[in-house]
Amino acid sequence: MDRIDNILNNQTFKKCINRINEAEKDRKFCLHNIEHSIDVARIAYIISLQNNLSVEKDVIYATALLHDIGRAEEYDNGISHHEASAIIAKEILAGSGFDEAEMQMICDAIKKHKCGQAQVNTLGDLLYKADKLSRACYSCKVYEECYWDESKKNKTLQI
Repeated sequence: MDRIDNILNNQTFKKCINRINEAEKDRKFCLHNIEHSIDVARIAYIISLQNNLSVEKDVIYATALLHDIGRAEEYDNGISHHEASAIIAKEILAGSGFDEAEMQMICDAIKKHKCGQAQVNTLGDLLYKADKLSRACYSCKVYEECYWDESKKNKTLQI
């Protein structure tokens, strides 16, 4: 997966991850670090296999790795991380070997990952579901303090 290595080694990607880590250093709730993005990628890939979706593995991984990359812009400038992530992702993807159609599909999924559907029909739906399933609320130390609505919390391990 050379294209994924290209993302992981991209200087913009690294700077964004470092900015997010710095911004969230005192955060006690769910983090948006590289581990979260890799969890989302792995869960999304499992769901894609279970549903016989024809999405390339490196497209799924690229989407997951880049879906929260705009968090630093949200923290610093109040810009929606969905929009900022899509803008930053396009630059990173262009330098990582993805073609125009793949970049468009990935950036569209990133823009829409806040409002996906339970039924997985698109890459955006896949990202939405994997992002939500990645949260281990059932073992969270600050579960009682979490601002998520009880109906959104993952109270059991599921896929």
